[in-house]
Amino acid sequence: MMILYPLYIDPGTGSMLFSILIGAAATAYFLFRALIIKLKVFFSGGRATAGALVSHPYVIYSEGNQYWNVFRPVLDEFEKRQTELLFLTSSENDPVFSVSYKYIKAEFIGEGNKAFARLNMLQAGIVLMTTPGLNVYQLKRSKMVKHYAHVLHAPSDATMYRLFGIDYFDSVLLTGDYQAKDIRTLEKLRDLPEKQLPTVGCTYLDVYAEKIKQIPKEENHPFTVLVSPSWGPSALLSRYGAKLLDPLVKTGWRIILRPHPQSKKSESAVLEGLTKKYAGSANLEWDYERENVFSLAKADVMISDFSGIIFDYTFLCDKPVMYVKQGIDLRPYDADDLGENAAEELWQFRVLHETGIELKEEFFETIGDVIKNASDSTELKAARKNARETAWQYQGEAGKRIADFMMRELTGTGQ
Repeated sequence: MMILYPLYIDPGTGSMLFSILIGAAATAYFLFRALIIKLKVFFSGGRATAGALVSHPYVIYSEGNQYWNVFRPVLDEFEKRQTELLFLTSSENDPVFSVSYKYIKAEFIGEGNKAFARLNMLQAGIVLMTTPGLNVYQLKRSKMVKHYAHVLHAPSDATMYRLFGIDYFDSVLLTGDYQAKDIRTLEKLRDLPEKQLPTVGCTYLDVYAEKIKQIPKEENHPFTVLVSPSWGPSALLSRYGAKLLDPLVKTGWRIILRPHPQSKKSESAVLEGLTKKYAGSANLEWDYERENVFSLAKADVMISDFSGIIFDYTFLCDKPVMYVKQGIDLRPYDADDLGENAAEELWQFRVLHETGIELKEEFFETIGDVIKNASDSTELKAARKNARETAWQYQGEAGKRIADFMMRELTGTGQ
């Protein structure tokens, strides 16, 4: 007699199959919509133009809440100009839903395959996003979108994306003129058409610059060290972990540990181990808040590696940064194609040597004395000022300049 056993699918596989089914269903839906549009064009004798198929002139896509301060100044500018814009988000509790906009239409489109299915069949004039990898992975160019614009969301090198991250955008909006040089080099090396590279400034730094002014000073402020690294095998937590944190905790100072948002996904085991180890350390705080500005305001000194938060702290707080020099592996990044000496020649690494203080591994055990003796010289202050002016241009104007670019690109008008 044949015995039938119940079919078992492990949770991971089940989740993957569910994502595939949802993605397939969403794709089928939008393909059907596209077919209807094409049939309308056909039966109209081809009289409908590409422009007639554009249902939303201006579209912004946000991967999640962490990008709210990147896009908020742009949304506010479109609202001010009484110009309609569609804001698509992969966060169900995106802050946009709590703002009473009249001209901004917000829509939650899900995550993963469901979001990509919606984006891949989008009808729009110009689409702005921080998401890299257009036409590389699941995120494809829609034939019904006129222009794709990528806005840089850090004042660091544009070539520190994963391979081919910005290759297939029509424009990349820069925070500083210096970022254009390496993009042009990659275009030539990869035989790509030249993109538009307008310098617009940095929206989220504009937002933080105003917010940090409003944060009240702490009474009885304890000396505070902010440890805020990047993520991955070359980053500070994965590479050193307790070897750095143990002597820091022993100082008795307030230690704020702010992991990179990607760490939760890519190095969760490292975080879990450190959380367990320091569960009883009263002077070590973990910061997982969406905005880093509150920890920045508390810190007297920052310790990091190659994370872009170094520039947030340097530009907004004008205080000393200590960095642990890393032998970063550039092979997964666009910068690797710039040559053998890219790690030394990239702006963000060169300027770190000028504005920061190197913290060598052999001094971890005496880190308290090292931090006490670190001097904030006039040379360091001048270097920080120069870096800020180089990488964060048009301070306070980024939202307006991005809106100007989008409107000029689509209609030839702008303010």
